[in-house]
Amino acid sequence: MVDPITVAVERGGIVESRHRVHAVRVEGGKAVEAWGDPELVTFMRSSAKPLQALPLVRIYENLSDEEVAIACASHGAAPEQLEAVKLLLARSWSSEDDLECGPVEGSRLRHNCSGKHAGMLAVCAARGWRREGYRLPDHPLQKEIAALVAEAAGARKALPTAIDGCGVVTFALSLADMAEAFGRLALGELEGAERIVAAMTAKPELVEGPGRTTTEVMKALPGVIAKGGAEGLLCVGYRDGVGFALKCEDGASRSLGPAAGSLLNVSALAETPIENSRGDVVGRIVAQA
Repeated sequence: MVDPITVAVERGGIVESRHRVHAVRVEGGKAVEAWGDPELVTFMRSSAKPLQALPLVRIYENLSDEEVAIACASHGAAPEQLEAVKLLLARSWSSEDDLECGPVEGSRLRHNCSGKHAGMLAVCAARGWRREGYRLPDHPLQKEIAALVAEAAGARKALPTAIDGCGVVTFALSLADMAEAFGRLALGELEGAERIVAAMTAKPELVEGPGRTTTEVMKALPGVIAKGGAEGLLCVGYRDGVGFALKCEDGASRSLGPAAGSLLNVSALAETPIENSRGDVVGRIVAQA
């Protein structure tokens, strides 16, 4: 087994910290290359959002790229991102008060998952399902999404679940299964996948934001989809069906850019500068050979 990718945090030429990033490359449903443990099980968290948006694009045929991208997003509350959330909320005649994510700075719209929640409300409206409690495990929407995620990952039984930071169900999978799911999504094997891929690649800035690893991967690799998740997770899918999943063992998201830059040959991510409170560059975060 090849060791995990080591990401070093340097200051003044001295290594202050090291992160271990496990990663796997899956092709044709099989792990063909791994760094660390490809069977490491963790929660998919926000990396599942493109899969959670599949019911939305299957129901609505006239969604804009902005609406689909924001349903897949972990946004930073930029003005254009908030406008996209409002546009998607209007699909179901919903308001900010209907969102069941917690408020950020006094606003549920500003929660980074508000686009996903707006998309879920739209699905409930179209299906005639109750909107209250749409985030809960026993709601028909969450049961449908759980089946979709399991199908995408090739799982033959129900996935272990927990509750995510925004109150919605999250799923535990191995890194290899996550990579398979993203490869299948990017290849268009799942109904509605082509619409997800088109929107994410057309609007990568909406999916996370400039400078964020997910957005920078999609900008550097046209046609590729990527989505990060909490606790140092990143999933990537190529149009030929190849999928990658990366997970920082200690949950540090700052390691993902350099690790992805090294693994995917994205030079813009290969090194992250460290700045002090004055804005001076005083170190760097880089994957070690």
